[in-house]
Amino acid sequence: MTVAAPLAVAELDEAREPAEERGRGRDDVRLLVARSGAEFEHAHFTQLPELLEPGDLLVINISATLPAAVAVRGGEGDLTLNLSSPARDGEPNRWLAELRRGGERHREGRAGEVLLLPEGATAVLLEQDAHERLWLVSLSVPGTLPAYLTRHGRPIRYGHLERAWPLERYLTVYAGEPGSAEMPSAGRAFTPELITRLIARGVDLAPLVLHTGVSSLEIGEAPQPERFRVPPATAARVNLTRELGGRVIAVGTTVVRALESSVAADGRVRAKEGWADLVIETDTPLHALDGLLSGFHDSDSSHLAMLEAIAGRDLLERSYAEARDAGYLRHEFGDLHLLLR
Repeated sequence: MTVAAPLAVAELDEAREPAEERGRGRDDVRLLVARSGAEFEHAHFTQLPELLEPGDLLVINISATLPAAVAVRGGEGDLTLNLSSPARDGEPNRWLAELRRGGERHREGRAGEVLLLPEGATAVLLEQDAHERLWLVSLSVPGTLPAYLTRHGRPIRYGHLERAWPLERYLTVYAGEPGSAEMPSAGRAFTPELITRLIARGVDLAPLVLHTGVSSLEIGEAPQPERFRVPPATAARVNLTRELGGRVIAVGTTVVRALESSVAADGRVRAKEGWADLVIETDTPLHALDGLLSGFHDSDSSHLAMLEAIAGRDLLERSYAEARDAGYLRHEFGDLHLLLR
């Protein structure tokens, strides 16, 4: 068996602030269009309606970002508990969470340790996952957890951001169901005006939900299972679009995971909800989509395997090199990448 060489994508500069903080609208980001067998197209995100065709379908993730980072009281340094997702066993108040200090993973937690949180709340460390990164924790908070996070949580923040931003900067304009530890950021640049132009162009939008976990995966670590729901109407619209010759374009890798987790044996998408276990590798057959709108990822990101499955290795490596040379920015507040099969 021949083992493929590691994917070699260029590392782009980091976006350190939202476009709005540069005196612009949230849709004021660049868009690199990459099609197999065609020249790269450098565009602006506001041109998206003209880059798509009547009859195309954009599938969006309407999960809303939680203020999932809670400061731990006492001890030394800036220790934070980043909530990722509820425990899969359904036990109330049990979550998977990551401990971070000063932007780095905190490795000194121990089973049975009780973390003190604001307003008298506590989190008990129960056990670590196989990668020794996420902890299963038992939470005790006054009132409901969403209300508690509203009072004391803040958006999860990593070291590439120079300062904290309010929760509204981490919400898409169509976010409707709170549950994501981090923003499904591929849809961040959409505005109500742009959505209106897409619909006027004949491009449809269909919603689904996938609640993201923390994105701080390490090299070789597969994505965690995530909660998702593909509604019957969205499944039907995906199937009809493809039958009529339109293109189904996922807005973000979260949408790819949810749709492909809902593909039945006949290759059609079915309404489904539960936990998405599917890990899309470079050779995973994809049945539900024809393109992807995505941000630019770190060169060691597990998401790149999914992008390679969609676009192929050559196009992906060339498009990242093109983006680097043209000064595109990566991360959640960065520029966007439209990959068309």
